[in-house]
Amino acid sequence: MFDKILIANRGEIACRVIRTARRLGIRTVAVYSEADTNALHVQLADEAHLIGPAPAAESYLLGSRIIEAARASGAGAIHPGYGFLSENAAFAEACAAAGITFIGPKPAAIRAMGSKAESKRLMEAAGVPLVPGYHGAGQDDAALVQAAQAIGFPVLVKASAGGGGKGMRVVREAAELDGAIAGARREAKAAFGDDSLLLERYLDHPRHVEIQVFCDRLGNGVYLFERDCSLQRRHQKVIEEAPAPLLPDEIRRAMGEAAVAAAKAVDYEGAGTVEFLFQDGRFYFIEMNTRLQVEHPVTEMISGQDLVEWQLAVAAGRPLPLGQHELVRNGHAFEARLYAEDAGRDFLPATGRLVHFRPPAATRHVRVDTGVQEGDEVSAFYDPMIAKLIVWGEERDCALRHLRRALADTEVAGLTTNVGFLAAIAGHPAFAAFEVDTGFIDRHRATLLPPPQTVPDAALAFAAAALLLEREDNAARAAARSGDPHSPWHHTGGWRLNDDNHHDFRLMDGDVQRLATVHFRAEGWDMDLPSGSLRVRGAVRDGRRITAEVGGERRSASVVVQGLDIAVLLDGASWRLKLDDPSAKAADQDGGGGSLTAPMTGRVVQVLVAAGDHVERGRALLVVEAMKMEHTIAAPADGTVVEVLYAVGDQVADSAELLVFQADEVKA
Repeated sequence: MFDKILIANRGEIACRVIRTARRLGIRTVAVYSEADTNALHVQLADEAHLIGPAPAAESYLLGSRIIEAARASGAGAIHPGYGFLSENAAFAEACAAAGITFIGPKPAAIRAMGSKAESKRLMEAAGVPLVPGYHGAGQDDAALVQAAQAIGFPVLVKASAGGGGKGMRVVREAAELDGAIAGARREAKAAFGDDSLLLERYLDHPRHVEIQVFCDRLGNGVYLFERDCSLQRRHQKVIEEAPAPLLPDEIRRAMGEAAVAAAKAVDYEGAGTVEFLFQDGRFYFIEMNTRLQVEHPVTEMISGQDLVEWQLAVAAGRPLPLGQHELVRNGHAFEARLYAEDAGRDFLPATGRLVHFRPPAATRHVRVDTGVQEGDEVSAFYDPMIAKLIVWGEERDCALRHLRRALADTEVAGLTTNVGFLAAIAGHPAFAAFEVDTGFIDRHRATLLPPPQTVPDAALAFAAAALLLEREDNAARAAARSGDPHSPWHHTGGWRLNDDNHHDFRLMDGDVQRLATVHFRAEGWDMDLPSGSLRVRGAVRDGRRITAEVGGERRSASVVVQGLDIAVLLDGASWRLKLDDPSAKAADQDGGGGSLTAPMTGRVVQVLVAAGDHVERGRALLVVEAMKMEHTIAAPADGTVVEVLYAVGDQVADSAELLVFQADEVKA
């Protein structure tokens, strides 16, 4: 076994590899970019090496610098994690040339399975069932259009070299095809450095089922059961579970055996995942990922195995720890991916600081894999995943209860997350009944993504209580510093001449002002709120956690105050408020005309209009690439483009004004 390994990655996967290595007595080396100087994986590793600036192309994707760090540290092996260089055959070859073990498959296997087109040709030759499609060498637009017409619509346009939903478009009619091909090429080139595409018939209600396989150098191969990854948005997984529910045993076995055969066909070594679509009793090979998957923890939870430990053993030349007949499946597991993203804005990635981060406590039933901690920045340079919440139960219903509780116990403030969206899925009756396929989210979008709700009075009461307690603390500190600690000027009891003692808090719930009038009583406060009065008694604070009797019920909430912004984390929901500030409000008044801004830091990849163009509402104006995904900026109304402020290739900051737009006057 290795004495020291380098992890050529960051975030939660780097932290996860470090945990197993430490348990095995293996020393670890982290690499980091300038943006990750204080990152959690850097703190956890035994040593760390700076490899470049924040952009991945100048740091985590530079194999030569990573190999230099391995040599300098004396690491005997490199674990690539997932993403970045994990499926880069040239990097695996460079490791071998440097005398360093690559903890992964052989370069030839990476190349064979890393190309979706090549892997489909291999599987077709091996008799593995494929989705009807095109994976030929001809890549000009005419060849792709002809192939799409032969396959029939709807058709799926996919990047040949990648995964994660990047470079993927569903085309439902011929008129959409040219734009989809162009967009998929751009996205594929940006994400994987390869703009080649393939086409598949778009199945209308498939399940996404994948098999975890493992092979060693001695010719042994096993499958560690299956995972259902059908819950997806934008072709990216949201919640995964193992085993796959309601799957006939003969299908499980056939899929597992086909997956092992696929791996052995390319002389595979290490961990891999063979992905299938399952519909109407039949399964179809779609691709093989030649690395550890993000969702591998659900397999660990039901198998009792540490897959990173298996990777290290195989890379060191040892046989697989167990044979197929020795593997036992136990219970059910879910993994929910907690992202910094705005589900209500088509899952747009979010950036910002984790001002408050409290994941659920780890237990026998709950595991949290994360690469961040409170105070860290979620930047536009990397994937916006905050954590993976993994739960286990004796059966699916039990595991689902643990998932709902874990999500309710997750607290994040400082940026927008998808925790409410995940909770809506976990609580949906159709999900509990496993009426699930890859179209689940689109089918239930209205209930999973309801319009913004009015902040409830209980949350307003906790916001007001937090502000009052903060004032009391500030006043107490000021009194202690003053020469007259008993001065009435330090009192915060809301004294009024010819009126009862009270405070008025004007809190903005979006664009609506909510008035909370707090009357001081000997034993607490009476609060006049929009829906009536609430009595608040015995409020105590432990950090940001406030516990009080609210309306006769003992309740707790975390309240995070940042200047005028207030986040109330109550009963698994997050409510945002802002103290009304008339001067700031006046400064924000629209001075006429209009502008459209960047949804986040990124790069302009298309400018579709020019100054002076008159456009209709919804017309695409400009396309920004951010976090390897394209975001189209559309006209908010009929109007005229006054000025375009950026050109193709320009970098733009979050909220930067992209163009000036003048809406048409609405005639009475």
